[in-house]
Parts: sequence; C-alpha cells; structure tokens
Amino acid sequence: MARVKIIGAGLAGSEAAWQCARRGVDVELFEMRPVHSTPAHQTGDFAELVCSNSLKSDSVNTAPWLLKKEMRRAGSLLLQIARECAVPAGHALAVDRIAFAARVTEAISRELRITVRREEVTNVDENGDITIIATGPLTSDALANEIARLSSPTSKDHSTAHSQNPHLYFYDSISPIVEADSIDMSRVYMAARYDKGSADYINCPMTPEEYDGFYDALVAAQSVEAKDWEKLNYFESCLPIEEIARRGRDTLRFGPMKPVGLKDPRTGKMPYAVVQLRQENLRADSYNLVGFQNHLKFGEQARVLRLIPGLENARFLRYGQIHRNTYINSPSLLRETLQMREHPRVLFAGQICGVEGYVESITTGLIAGIHASALTSGSEINPAPRACAFGSLVHYVTHASAKNFQPANITFDLLPPLGKKIRDRKERHRAQCELALKEFEEWLAQMATVPAVD
Repeated sequence: MARVKIIGAGLAGSEAAWQCARRGVDVELFEMRPVHSTPAHQTGDFAELVCSNSLKSDSVNTAPWLLKKEMRRAGSLLLQIARECAVPAGHALAVDRIAFAARVTEAISRELRITVRREEVTNVDENGDITIIATGPLTSDALANEIARLSSPTSKDHSTAHSQNPHLYFYDSISPIVEADSIDMSRVYMAARYDKGSADYINCPMTPEEYDGFYDALVAAQSVEAKDWEKLNYFESCLPIEEIARRGRDTLRFGPMKPVGLKDPRTGKMPYAVVQLRQENLRADSYNLVGFQNHLKFGEQARVLRLIPGLENARFLRYGQIHRNTYINSPSLLRETLQMREHPRVLFAGQICGVEGYVESITTGLIAGIHASALTSGSEINPAPRACAFGSLVHYVTHASAKNFQPANITFDLLPPLGKKIRDRKERHRAQCELALKEFEEWLAQMATVPAVD
C-alpha cells in the first residue's frame, strides 16, 4: 500500500496523520519546527495554538457544537485531547495550550505508522506520494513559492509562478496574556455572558469616564510600523482593537468590550463597557484578554492596557502581536475532496486552504486524512454531504467566489436552508443540526470509517 506524505504538524496535519495511521496507512509527517521557527510559534510541539486557547462554543445546537459533534463521531484525536486538557471557559471549550500541544506531540510521536521528520519541505512531487499540505497560515517562503508553482496553470518555473498567481493573505493578530496574581481582583468580578455555563471569565467593568480615557489612549497609541513590502489586509473577524476603535468611539462597546449579559453582581447593573479575561491553563496562573489582539508597540500596550480596571499593575507574559497568514485560492484550485484539480495526488488542509479557526482546521485535516487513505487503496472518495457541517465547510472552501475569497468559520450561513421555513431561530437551528447529523451518519457508514473515539 502507498504511503502518505504530510507537510506540517499543526492542527490539520496532526489530525490527518492520525486518521491515516488508524486506517493502516503509513505516514511521513514533516514539521520544520524547531529547526526553522515562525513569527508566532514558541515551541517545536505539534498543534501549538498561537492566537487563542478557545475551541469555540459547546452550547447545544450551535454551529461549532454541530461541527464538534461530527468530529467526535468521526474519531478526532485532537478533539479528544482537547477535552482532556480543557480549562474552565463558561459554555466554550478552551484548553491548556501547553498541555494540549504536548499531548498531541506525544500521541503522534508514539504511533508506529507515523514517521516524524523534523525538516523543512521546499519541493512537492505532484506525481509522487499522495501528499497533504497542511503547513498552516505561516507557510515558509520556499514552500509558498512551490505552492505557487503547483497552483499556476501556465508555469512550471518558480520565479514566474508566484507573480502570475499571487497568494491571497490577511493579517492575523495575537491577544496579550497577563499573570493571574497581577490582577486586582477587588476591582473585577467573575461571570459568563447571560450566565451561560459557569462563571469562569474575569470581567473588568468600566464607567463612561474610564472607557473614554481608555479609548483616547488606545487610538493615540503608537502602532508597530509595517514593513515596506507589507500591505495590511486584516481579516475582518480578527481586527486589532485599535482598528476597531478607529471606526467610531462606541465600536468597542458593541464589539469586544460589549457589556450585554454581564451584570456586575456587586451592583446588579450592567457596566458601561467590560473587558473579559479567559483562563489560559489548568494552573489558572495566566489569563488571555479576550478579543484584544493588537498591533501596538509593546511599551504602548503596557501603558494603555494598564488603564483597564483591575489591570493597573498587570504583568504581561505575552504582548499582542501581528503576523501574515497565507492561504490559497481554494475555489479555483481544489475539488470537494480537498484534492487539487490539476494534481489530484496533492491535497490541502487547515488554514492554508481557507478555513478560519482551530476546530475548522482540525476538521479539514480529518477529512483530508480520510480521503488520502482512500486514495492509497484506490477506493472511491465521496465528499461529505452538503447538509452536514463537514460538507458545508468544504463546500464553501471549494465553491465560494474565487474573486473575493475570504477564510470562513463554521456558521449556519454555510449550511443549506431547510426545505421548510421555521421562524423561531432556536427551533430552526435544532432542525438543521438534526438533519446534518442524520446525513453525516449515513456518510460515515458509506465511508466505512473506524468507530468514534469515546
């Protein structure tokens, strides 16, 4: 039986490798870290999370819940490990990032069918081994040029392919992290929005005067200067807070600092604005400023963020940062199986194929692993049905407008509408989830996948 070559041991690559191995397929898994690092990663561990530690909502009949329900049924290793490394986060699934990456690395490294290569890949043989490219948004320049060559219909030359087929990209930002014991707990309160789940978030309330002072300092703060070759093209759902603030004085109060559903138990009233902090690890010794990704100089971040009530003496374990995320124009390049149209022995998975979010990245890695395994034995590949979350996510990636393609999270907007009109939103979502899971179960049976991991 042929082997599968997987480039990148992030979320998608690690899941893809596991899915291949558990189907009896030998895998060569290439990871360039720690030999060559990236602007955002700090370790050489597999599946290292860099932007957040949240794997989204666990509330029943939400789109992220549906996607994770399908992932569990399909036997996702990374979702199982995420559950085992979970930290309190209200109704969301959040993980201890260090523990999560370490556990994934251990599980993948001890799998006998997976051979790990700690080296950078710069060439892809489109006619050789079945290959999954899962290098994520921080793909090295050399491999990015090789992907450009593969993507170009007119050129086999590295030097011309990139100019003829320019990459899409957006800029992604990382939120700051503070030490827990540097937070003044007398000025904050614990709560979850609308009391959903347990009260696991630290909430820093602001009066109108405090908000105005913070806002003025934020918009006046000095940003990191962009390099000459950079064109700042931010992803709309992950805008730096200073960019949001520049759209109007109240935009933060209707965005990352919205106080709706967060009554202060000490006063019984909703604050004018609020900053939420989410637990980073199982020890609860560090907290992430939710939605506070930014592109400010480190000294400016310390000055401005210490204006937040409770953070006057905050010690920062990590400041906000910004990095370029690269992704391909999947609608013009990929089939619904995540295979390249022109090179069917090459598949893409993870953020590089145009999904946004940790859960979505794992999902595409899972799908690519299933499909690559089928290719090794010459089995027929059937894409996941459109009605389920798996199918809708891949359908978007491969059928969106190639002219205006933007990465997407899983939402109900990606799923096809129901045959009947249901006015009540909760009931409509329940019905969509019920149909999706039914279609998904039938697809799993057709694919003869191995049983789910419980």
